[in-house]
Amino acid sequence: MEIIAIILLAMLTVLLFTTLFNVLLWERVENINYETKDSVSVLIPARNESANIIGCLECLINQTNVKEILVYNDYSSDDTAEKVISFSKQYPVVQLIEPSTLPSGWTGKTFACYQLAQKARGDWLLFIDADTRITHNAISGMLLKAQQWNVTFLSCWPGLEMVTFWERFLMPVLNFFVYTVYPAFLSFKFNMPSLGIAHGACIMIKRDVYHKIGGHERVKNKIFEDTELARLWRNENERSLCFDGQNVVRVRMYESLKDIWIGFQKNFYPGFNSEVSFWIFMAFHALLFLIPFFLFFISLYIVLMVILVLTIRILLSIRFRHPFWSALLHPFGEIFLLALGISSWWKFTNGPGVNWKGRTYAKGSFVSSDKAGQK
Repeated sequence: MEIIAIILLAMLTVLLFTTLFNVLLWERVENINYETKDSVSVLIPARNESANIIGCLECLINQTNVKEILVYNDYSSDDTAEKVISFSKQYPVVQLIEPSTLPSGWTGKTFACYQLAQKARGDWLLFIDADTRITHNAISGMLLKAQQWNVTFLSCWPGLEMVTFWERFLMPVLNFFVYTVYPAFLSFKFNMPSLGIAHGACIMIKRDVYHKIGGHERVKNKIFEDTELARLWRNENERSLCFDGQNVVRVRMYESLKDIWIGFQKNFYPGFNSEVSFWIFMAFHALLFLIPFFLFFISLYIVLMVILVLTIRILLSIRFRHPFWSALLHPFGEIFLLALGISSWWKFTNGPGVNWKGRTYAKGSFVSSDKAGQK
């Protein structure tokens, strides 16, 4: 037992240093007035986004370098389309794109993004979600980073807007999930495909490279199309980077406990390449991040493990401005994470799949209709 605890403690020490390097060295995008001739097409897939779309558009119209703002109406059953049309009468830079029938083998979002890219005319394509909010000069700051780092694919990891208790308690687990194991600082030094990562709330791509590589058509059946694209770029000897964009991009992903559960349920299990890797991840989280909190009284090594886990959470809370009390409730967040993972696995391997905005995501298939859409 003591030997196992020492091994796990050593693993946590490595993760602590990974987290510390991410916190200290991860490159940020800032609001900067950068003069360039490059133009940007802002592309927004929207499905029943009446509550979000105007706020999204309002933060875009005064951005520099924006050539056009295209909104794809993915068969919305609310007044999303009407709001976009009304807004476009005052700001002609905005244009509503009516939907095409979703082909077999595509997810809703990848097809929407692909359709938008076919109509875009800017030098760069900026894909954002309807609930994404960007600050003044954010696009200018992204263009500067793209030039400085010589990339044709840039993503900004957004800051999380959290209002309710459940958001503030559970959403920080997303960043913990990623940035304890992903060495963001190394991705800037090495262009290995395995180090590619992106956040779908904000992705900027050079248009000519997008069409040369094939863009969303190459990842048409992927739920994690954002990271798949980032890795595809690296496979094609193009450079993709994900920056800390919390100073320029904010997003409120889910508002209720139900939305958090269903939203991540559709993403969790499909995010793994195999069932083996999924269960390794589950065991990894249980052994390192949960069980020590219930066995800390057994030995000093396990006490140190608990301290290291809490230190990692606090470091991430500082960098991402999460509430500190969420870090102190870490064991309960881990229980939620593991339960969510098991539920996602069951839904995709033994159940009917997960229904999200009218589309059913099942094992190896995407059952959909033209009257449905996906955020």
